[in-house]
Amino acid sequence: QVQLVESGGGLVQPGGSLRLSCSASRSIFSIGAMGWYRQAPGKERELVATITSGDNTNYADSVKGRFTISRDNAKNTVYLQMNSLKPEDTAVYYCHTLAKRSFSGAWYDYWGQGTQVTVSS
Repeated sequence: QVQLVESGGGLVQPGGSLRLSCSASRSIFSIGAMGWYRQAPGKERELVATITSGDNTNYADSVKGRFTISRDNAKNTVYLQMNSLKPEDTAVYYCHTLAKRSFSGAWYDYWGQGTQVTVSS
């Protein structure tokens, strides 16, 4: 029943912007840290940005100053605002979260289905 649903990917020109969204299903009781990862063809999946439940953020050096991660706990949603996009940002982007399914339950990690971001002129 636990699901992370992503949206917002697409084709954009270099220098353009996109905003990715990832919403957790209502079956999730509590959400901890959330993050975005990306994987380009033939490359390993890499961390893009993370945000804790206390809104502490961390970014990969390659996206600092261009990307902003945020969360809306009331909507169980994490966002990734991507500005000044570069061709090297092209990848499938995956959201991730640590979550509990009940008050006394254990923490598990969950992944979104991935959304394609293509930066090309």
